[in-house]
Amino acid sequence: MRQDEPDTRTRIQNAATMLFRRAGYPGTGLKRIAAEADAPFGSIYHFFPGGKQQLAEEALRTAGAEYGRMVLALLDSVPDPVESVMHAFETAAENLVATGYADACPIATVALEVAGTDEVLRVATAEVFAEWVSAGEQWFARWVPDPDEARSLAYALIINLEGAFMLSRTARDPEPLRVAGRSMAASLRAAITRAGKGC
Repeated sequence: MRQDEPDTRTRIQNAATMLFRRAGYPGTGLKRIAAEADAPFGSIYHFFPGGKQQLAEEALRTAGAEYGRMVLALLDSVPDPVESVMHAFETAAENLVATGYADACPIATVALEVAGTDEVLRVATAEVFAEWVSAGEQWFARWVPDPDEARSLAYALIINLEGAFMLSRTARDPEPLRVAGRSMAASLRAAITRAGKGC
């Protein structure tokens, strides 16, 4: 194996992340994950003795953390906060179209499926969302000093993004993401104005 090639465990986790995102938790079998990872079927239980549930939990937590960092990096890539939010939603729209509407949020599909049926995975997705809210609150607090308003904006960002992903994927149309971006940018602009920062 070359140094730049992922090891078997990583390949399995990456394949699971992609398949859970696209096909959901019930719709993804371990044989399919092994085939996608180009790994022996038995290696799944070697690395993830808890089977599908353990693999899903680790994939969700890892992908959730990576996605959170990616969104923050995207928000930090444009100096003006309102323009940054617009840029983030536009980038999300472009990426969704580029993947044929297959790749959106790495945890939302599973979160909806397991909320009432699998406590381990429900907790994992809830904790990922909580981490995103906390990180978003810190980002918005740079321009909106009221902690309650900064937290509300963080919630709104995630709600707008997740809802727009669902509408865009089902309609095969990026416009819901662009509308959500404009709405989120307007909310942030108003909050900054209220805080006396101007924008």
